[in-house]
Amino acid sequence: MSIMLYLKERMVFLIINFLMFLLVTILMRIALVPINIIVLVFIIWFGPLVIYMVLEIIKFKRYLDNLINTLDNLDKKYLLPEVIEEANFQEAKIINSALKECNKAMHEKVKYYKDEQIEYREYIETWVHEIKTPIASAKLILDNDDSNSGEKISYEMKRVEGFIEQALYYARSNDVSKDYIIKEFDLRSVVMKAIKSNSRDFINRKIKLNIKDIDGTIFSDAKWVEFIVNQIIINAVKFSKSGSGEVSIYSKVNENNIILTIEDNGVGINEKDIDRVFEKGFTGDNGRKFGKSTGIGLYLCKKLCEKLGIGISLDSKENEGTKVNIIFPQGRFTDF
Repeated sequence: MSIMLYLKERMVFLIINFLMFLLVTILMRIALVPINIIVLVFIIWFGPLVIYMVLEIIKFKRYLDNLINTLDNLDKKYLLPEVIEEANFQEAKIINSALKECNKAMHEKVKYYKDEQIEYREYIETWVHEIKTPIASAKLILDNDDSNSGEKISYEMKRVEGFIEQALYYARSNDVSKDYIIKEFDLRSVVMKAIKSNSRDFINRKIKLNIKDIDGTIFSDAKWVEFIVNQIIINAVKFSKSGSGEVSIYSKVNENNIILTIEDNGVGINEKDIDRVFEKGFTGDNGRKFGKSTGIGLYLCKKLCEKLGIGISLDSKENEGTKVNIIFPQGRFTDF
């Protein structure tokens, strides 16, 4: 707090005091009061006032400096009302009380939105589980139907099931820590499960599957990793050329990490779209050309990888193919 600003805010008070003293001085001069008495009255009048104002400036400056320094040193600014020192004068107590009330209201609002998010997630999970039952029944019927139309319907049903699975994992993705069971598992077993989920598409589209060495054990949550691998394989199959497509899956064990690579020789990705493939809702030229993309799969993979402490990268050349690397850190601990 600057002295000039303090004086400016109390200008009316000072002017009133000055005018009152001026009036008293005039009256004393009329009464022929000696000058030394008038000076003494001036000192008695303004001396305590000046001392009070100086002490008040020091007190406010100390409080405000402490407030600003505390705020500057806080990474989470909203914690200011929780860590600020208790005030020892009334004005500061009022400010602190107002800050705490604001903080309380903010926490209540955050809690409200968190509860809304939990309710939304629970609804999505319930909806997904409910809708999976008739889909499973329909797939069972279609599996016994050898007609060409049955095969086409079965393919579309699998796509619907994939979108539903995406919705479920998307609803869970904002807080994986509450649905995260860390354990050691074999990378190959997870990859084989994802391949099995897509086996019919490999066969129907006559896409060659080249499984090379898949070695290493990792510490993470198997179901989340399987979902990520499955999404990458779905994309590899989706954009491979029927009859001549090939998908290669292999891993490389390094000192600090294990890199799982899923590579295809499909349509590839336009160079101008490479940097945006992990954006939410981005489909690029391929999505518009083939009409098979929602723009959620890769975005969700990237989001889950960040939550699980896993790296993911993508390289692609148009009309040559795409290579995705999933990088698992070596060790027993994963940061959220």
